[in-house]
Amino acid sequence: MKSALGCAVLCCALLGCEDASRVSADGAAATPAPAPASSPLPVTIDGAQAAAAAAKFDSSKAWDHLRAMVAIGERPAGSAALRETRAYITRQIRAMSLVVEEQQFVGQTPKGPIEMVNLIVKLPGRRTDRILFTGHYDTKLMKGFVGASDGASSAAFLIEMVRVLKDQPREFSYEFVWFDGEEAVVNWVPHVDSTYGSRYYVQAAKRAPTALASIKAMILVDMIGDKNLTLRREQNSTGWLKDAIWGTAKRLGHGNVFMDEETPIEDDHLEFVKEGVPSVDIIDLDYDCCWHKLEDNLSAVSARSLQIVGDVLLAALPEITKRAIAGK
Repeated sequence: MKSALGCAVLCCALLGCEDASRVSADGAAATPAPAPASSPLPVTIDGAQAAAAAAKFDSSKAWDHLRAMVAIGERPAGSAALRETRAYITRQIRAMSLVVEEQQFVGQTPKGPIEMVNLIVKLPGRRTDRILFTGHYDTKLMKGFVGASDGASSAAFLIEMVRVLKDQPREFSYEFVWFDGEEAVVNWVPHVDSTYGSRYYVQAAKRAPTALASIKAMILVDMIGDKNLTLRREQNSTGWLKDAIWGTAKRLGHGNVFMDEETPIEDDHLEFVKEGVPSVDIIDLDYDCCWHKLEDNLSAVSARSLQIVGDVLLAALPEITKRAIAGK
């Protein structure tokens, strides 16, 4: 997963996919959940920014979600454990009276076709244009690998972000996406054996006339649970998004975590970058102790790291909103 961009890129193989559908976690047709108690009303941009700034991320809640996923065990794409994880995420979202969409597809992998599912939650805003909050929820195919940071941290973080933002007024619509199949099934090969979920999402969006154009920012979180959190600016991410987030981090006193050094990383955001969608990857790949090792467990992660990322991203949303409106 997430090798340096300088490695050799093999020829791309297209993903074989089925059309997206909306179903429940157990495969039955979904019954729409009740609408949120209070839909966002038209607000001034300043008012929306003030509300976003007042929203509070609760890392103890995110930590509970992370621990619940780790307790399920190894969760590779296509496994019964990942179906259980999907059901867990769906229960948390439905408890907020929100609808979960399942975007089903078949990933054509070196080990044959695997059924995969992206999860999508939408919060309407004053504009139909969207800001995406994304991350993956699968783990590397490895016996005993529980992926506390690499898989659980991003999935848990997104659940808490939905809770924080669901009742806040919004200038843009927000969309939360849990990608399946980010991990390679055999060996990481860009656009071939990796990022199955984000590839399918982008392919499906390209079939709709304005779906990609309506995404004004795509924010990816990955491996953000490391208790020794180090987040470098990802080289291929969009400059203004990095400036908004890393600038906010410095203002909040987290410049020692959000570092100015740049590094190239292959991850789900590159499928969007390739199509011209402003995108940023918030990722800690300085995880030598535990990256793709059995040591990526609860002892290697912390709620404090989740809190730092949550605080920074929420505080950066007003600036992201302003820049997205301006187109830079």
